[in-house]
Amino acid sequence: MILKRKIDSFLENFYNTTSKALLITGARQVGKSYSIREFGKRFTSFVEINFVDTPEAIQIFRTAQNSREILERLSVMQGVRLVKGQTLIFFDEVQLCPEIVTAIKFLVDEGSYRYILSGSLLGVALRDLRSEPVGYMGVKEMYPLDFEEFIQALGIAESVINSIRHAWETKTPVDAFVHSKMLELFRLYLVVGGMPAAVQQYIETRNLALVLEMQQDIIHLYKRDIAQYAPHRKLNICEIFDLIPPELNAANKRFILKSLNKNAKLERYEDDFLWLKNAGVALAVYNVEEPKIPLLLARSRNLFKLFQNDVGLLACQYAAEGLQLKVLMGDKNINFGSVYENAVAQELTAHGLHPYYYNSKKRGELDFVVELNGVVLPIEVKSGKDFARHRALANIMECEDYILPEALVLCNDNMKTVGNITYAPVYMVMFLQPRNDVPSHYEVDISMLS
Repeated sequence: MILKRKIDSFLENFYNTTSKALLITGARQVGKSYSIREFGKRFTSFVEINFVDTPEAIQIFRTAQNSREILERLSVMQGVRLVKGQTLIFFDEVQLCPEIVTAIKFLVDEGSYRYILSGSLLGVALRDLRSEPVGYMGVKEMYPLDFEEFIQALGIAESVINSIRHAWETKTPVDAFVHSKMLELFRLYLVVGGMPAAVQQYIETRNLALVLEMQQDIIHLYKRDIAQYAPHRKLNICEIFDLIPPELNAANKRFILKSLNKNAKLERYEDDFLWLKNAGVALAVYNVEEPKIPLLLARSRNLFKLFQNDVGLLACQYAAEGLQLKVLMGDKNINFGSVYENAVAQELTAHGLHPYYYNSKKRGELDFVVELNGVVLPIEVKSGKDFARHRALANIMECEDYILPEALVLCNDNMKTVGNITYAPVYMVMFLQPRNDVPSHYEVDISMLS
């Protein structure tokens, strides 16, 4: 079964509207290569160079003097005819050959073919790139399947999703039967997650034990990457990675450095946290001192929460505690807070929002704050029955120092509005996306000045 991804329409639009190359970034196993290969079927000729499978190709690009030499060597090495204007050339695992990222400027300038690049750990491997081809290459971050992609893969009709979207936009309750089933699907998503291999395994077998094995394989792959690409810091990085689940399960979910070492200081471990973030393995959500735009200026560098890049991998790490079955059954005796919040952080990030959290001794803590359509939106995530109790949110909304027109509580209840607080089913996080308000054409009339 072919998984339908949102990146598919992005790729089509990108290559129809620009002559630039495109670099697809993202963590391992999120489906980058698969989506590119499927898109490549639309071209008369598709050429793939994988620098892991064909390491000899690295020397080709390191020693070539110009774009003509690169293309000649490429044609000979692949043994295929490159059709001008109808060939897509795919460079995969480019972290092993950063020279091709630099050379892409000259290949695009030459103009005969289209180019797409991808790889793993690009935020780590290409951080010190000597010459980034600004103006010649776009960059698109790719993530695991979000919840909407997940339910589409399971066969939920577009008409059903549109009816839920209508309820979101009009702030009206979802049909009770549909609401109940969507909560079941959301709990399933918490366990399976959005890694394409895990989703595919579930669709084909409905066997969660096999899904768990697939997730464990991905976690082991991540740890091998840490050992390979950060050999001198692997112990610290692996320890931080393993601490993500218990830290999220703690009372305040903030990552406490003393969990690593009672004398730990951020200066010593900062590069290790950044490695996980830049590799796409973890999502860092920083504290803001005030919920005011722009949130970036209020960010605290040393207070943050670390989430897994995929909620299914987080549930996999909790597997020894029997979490999967309890989540699926909606067990009222356990706290789902950490997995709910991880799913929300993952969804917000995948939609191009930058989630932060707010914490004040005076007013309390908000799970997330985001900038959405020009204003700050406070978000609380409630996995239990007491979703209407949110002291910190009430304190913030009543504070005259902050202009917050509305707030959102994501919970298991159906849609309703109380004052300026909207209570929405947690699965509706799939509709939290920024508007594109940048005008496609804007011109100042200077006729009276010329």
